[in-house]
Amino acid sequence: MRVWLGLVAALVAGIAIAACAGARWASPIDLWHALAGDPSMASRLLVEWRLPRVVAAALVGALLGLGGTIYQGVFRNPLAEPYLLGSAGGAAVGATIALLVPLAVPLILPQTLLLPLLAFAGAWGATMLVIGIARGAGAVDAAGLLLAGVAMAAILGAVRSFLMLALSDETVSLQVVMSWVLGGIQTPSWRGLLLLAAIALACLALSLLFARQLDLLGLGETMATAFGLDTRRVVARAVLAGSAIVAAAVAFGGLVAFVGLAAPHIARWLVGPLHRPLLPASALVGAILVTLADAIARAALPPAEIPLGLVTAVAGGPFFILLLARRLRA
Repeated sequence: MRVWLGLVAALVAGIAIAACAGARWASPIDLWHALAGDPSMASRLLVEWRLPRVVAAALVGALLGLGGTIYQGVFRNPLAEPYLLGSAGGAAVGATIALLVPLAVPLILPQTLLLPLLAFAGAWGATMLVIGIARGAGAVDAAGLLLAGVAMAAILGAVRSFLMLALSDETVSLQVVMSWVLGGIQTPSWRGLLLLAAIALACLALSLLFARQLDLLGLGETMATAFGLDTRRVVARAVLAGSAIVAAAVAFGGLVAFVGLAAPHIARWLVGPLHRPLLPASALVGAILVTLADAIARAALPPAEIPLGLVTAVAGGPFFILLLARRLRA
């Protein structure tokens, strides 16, 4: 119980710190006045711009934590991360099309809605292609999916580069595409934030459906089959669920590196390896990490903003090296 209370308290503290952070720092008193309904411009900016972004960052981090936990459980590898099966490349292709091709119709499908939709479709579609390729090759297991995912990621990276070269001109800045690829939380309206919160809750419920099956997969395919588990079907379904969760995170936050790798590890140290407590704990840890990283991205070099993915990469790279070293020693 103390672990859960500590995680919730850390998340609340992280949200409060992130709400105060920015090019112009706000004090806790300013934040309190804003939440109390102060009509000043500074308070309105806090409530209408900064707070929605901070909460969106927490929800994106929670989705990445869930996706990373599912992938590590499916592949039985603590070094697995959510972008293994080409979802990052697919999302980048979708976002590139949304940003460089004039598809938006302001009254029907504005740019603010088109970008997350195409990013989600690209991430989900890439994973579906990977599963289809693995099935066609008769290798719907973890190793087959990984090999197909590596190939798909290389192809989609080439497609994105070609689109950027072919579709850009003097009127379109590639900096917009690169900024999205490097990760960054889009500030939603409160209605959009409610939609993201509903998606996050649905993803948590979906991931918990796989908790027992992921525990059995952790025993190895032979033992899991002995317990009556159809490992190929479970792997395919869990990968699809994890990819949908990651696609939702990418649609709202771009490509944020290492959070899906680090959050499950930290949660595993706190609550153990069983997936029923591990999944919500990973969501909380991921929310804390992205909230604090987004605060650093907004406040480190005012008035400029550092891409969120760069902040998480700088912090996550040494973490990954440490994990790799410990695994090799073991």
